[in-house]
Amino acid sequence: MIGVLGSLAEYERELTKERTALKRATSRANGIRFGRPKKVADADHIATAKRMKADGHTGKDIAKYLGSAGPPCTGT
Repeated sequence: MIGVLGSLAEYERELTKERTALKRATSRANGIRFGRPKKVADADHIATAKRMKADGHTGKDIAKYLGSAGPPCTGT
């Protein structure tokens, strides 16, 4: 009896994985983006932050200059 219940649970899990994968693929095809949104979306701010990081400024200094709450994510 327990074996049957285990098999049913495993089957249901596979169905759930298939449905979520299908929905995710459909959403990506429609242009939906996944993940955490960027804190800074302004291209000028990003370019300034990267330039300041390359010049040797700390993340704290860059955040203070740009007026953000914390160090920016510069992708480096």
